[in-house]
Amino acid sequence: MNRPDVVVFDYGTGNVHSAVKALEAAGADVELTGDRARAREAAGLVVPGVGAFSAVANALWASRGHEVIDRRLSGGRPVLGICVGMQVLFERGVERGVDSEGLGEWPGTVDRLEAEVLPHMGWNTVEAPETSVLFDGLHDERFYFVHSYAAKEWSLDVVPPFPRPSVTWARHGERFIAAVENGPLSATQFHPEKSGDAGIQLLRNWVGTL
Repeated sequence: MNRPDVVVFDYGTGNVHSAVKALEAAGADVELTGDRARAREAAGLVVPGVGAFSAVANALWASRGHEVIDRRLSGGRPVLGICVGMQVLFERGVERGVDSEGLGEWPGTVDRLEAEVLPHMGWNTVEAPETSVLFDGLHDERFYFVHSYAAKEWSLDVVPPFPRPSVTWARHGERFIAAVENGPLSATQFHPEKSGDAGIQLLRNWVGTL
């Protein structure tokens, strides 16, 4: 069986080695690299991210990763963001009083969750639309989260004939966005690479679209 080639973008942040292993288990031929040409050319690109919003965004700007993502999306080539790699796809992040610019692929702000216990760490259920490709066969599963900040609103208007984005929600203190599927651009707030068999199946569903 043909294994699609996937690049995990290595730009100095992210749970990269776990992501590589999980994607391999999901059926991809995976390369970990910061080479922009390879990242542009691969069938799929994964952008992991851990740490502060500003640090991840700045690392992507410095590595010109934002240019790679823009080029891929303009050509309809799939990109998957994970954790803070999802957060920085929004316009802004406000973290510990620091207001940082994101990549602006989606409107909205990533802000601190209003919850009694932070970080939100551990397994949680999600509310995925029936039309979701990522969550096909996974609607009753739990996924592993580690975060204190999230996007809490979705306001992107899509004009036909473009398909409406599929937005998946979760709750910790308040409702927040757990995943987005928007044409070639998908992302998860949780860590599929730390989510056991359910996470591998979600990645397998994504790899199957390549």
